[in-house]
Amino acid sequence: MSHEKSREKRTTNLLTPTRRELLIGAAALSATAMVSRPTLADEFPTAKVNTTGLAVTDSEVTVGILHSVTGTMAISETGSVEAEKLAIEQINEKGGVLGRKIKFIQEDGASDWPTFAEKAKKLLVNDKCASVMGCWTSASRKAVLPVFEQYNGMLYYPTFYEGLEQSKNVIYTGQEATQQILAGLNWVQKEKGAKTFYLLGSDYIWPRTSNKIARKHIENVLKLKVLGEEYFPLGNTQFNSVINKMKLAKPDVIYAIIVGGSNVAFYKQLKAAGIDLTKQTLMTISVTEDEIDGIGGENIVGAYACMKYFQSLDNPNNKAFVPAFHKMWGEKTVIGDVTQAAYLGPWLWKLTVEKAGSFDIDKVAAASPGVEFTGAPEGYVRIHENHHLWSRTRVGRARTDGQYDLVYETADLMEPDPFPKGYQ
Repeated sequence: MSHEKSREKRTTNLLTPTRRELLIGAAALSATAMVSRPTLADEFPTAKVNTTGLAVTDSEVTVGILHSVTGTMAISETGSVEAEKLAIEQINEKGGVLGRKIKFIQEDGASDWPTFAEKAKKLLVNDKCASVMGCWTSASRKAVLPVFEQYNGMLYYPTFYEGLEQSKNVIYTGQEATQQILAGLNWVQKEKGAKTFYLLGSDYIWPRTSNKIARKHIENVLKLKVLGEEYFPLGNTQFNSVINKMKLAKPDVIYAIIVGGSNVAFYKQLKAAGIDLTKQTLMTISVTEDEIDGIGGENIVGAYACMKYFQSLDNPNNKAFVPAFHKMWGEKTVIGDVTQAAYLGPWLWKLTVEKAGSFDIDKVAAASPGVEFTGAPEGYVRIHENHHLWSRTRVGRARTDGQYDLVYETADLMEPDPFPKGYQ
């Protein structure tokens, strides 16, 4: 190589002093800009937004997930876990909460109420969770409520329930009795001309209290008749005796509040006994698409359910939610009412924390009334002063494919009333 070519090659690999200085200066300016640009976390320093020792750092906030993923309630609660994880992932993709990514600690209540209380204490006392999304049955909620009130935690509870409760430490994202039990009975009486009812339930607080409310409404308000009322242990699989009683009684409406895995046996045995739910009116407030996934659509086709959400709802929010859920959990997964209500929990918590400008439980509780979530798959929802949600009531009819056809919905949001006069 000639001296001239060698010199030419060296000069092409070097920067002139002037150009080097320009590039170094530009890089320094860029780095300075990156450092000086305030983030949301900078605007809300940890010392300001976490004054009570919660698991909140400059970059992360820890929440708890507490549901049964084993035992008889796993058939119902697995969807809640999936929905909460989807919401957390979506929130993190959008920058988290006050600039902090959500980290979750999951515990298994194992369909056992003392275990729920034990795990709730762990999440609040040991893990210092800023909020907990959890429970399904009223028995599990009643078991953890004293723990949340004693240690001042915040629970987002997703299940439709009997009402008759209100706590500073709980946001109830499902329906209470007036939005589900009373509204559903009014609908079935009006649309089906029902005059007689047979009440069934699993043997614990929610079905018993719900049927107590239902009986009062049927007898005292609608002036109709209850022909029978029976309860079965959680996990029970023998229903032939009560099915025979119902065949003899011939009620206009079977009103069923059976929960968890027992639903599989109950509806299969109904069909085997020749009870055709396309002809015999059955209304449930406990069977969502999650349970039908185990029951089999062919065993429950024709049954009515009073809920606030069905996977088949036709609105823009739900059209985005269902594909996102399927993308994360598989095309064959189904989405029921409680699953959707569980999805609301992390979002409502995020919106409330940002309204409060703090993760502190007392400030979050105080800021909760009036918080709106316009992206809810069920449609717009808003937190009431009593910590329940304004939402629509809907009735669906079960199809053979495991989905529900929407047959009724209220024109407006129903105001939650957990303590309806005359039903306490």
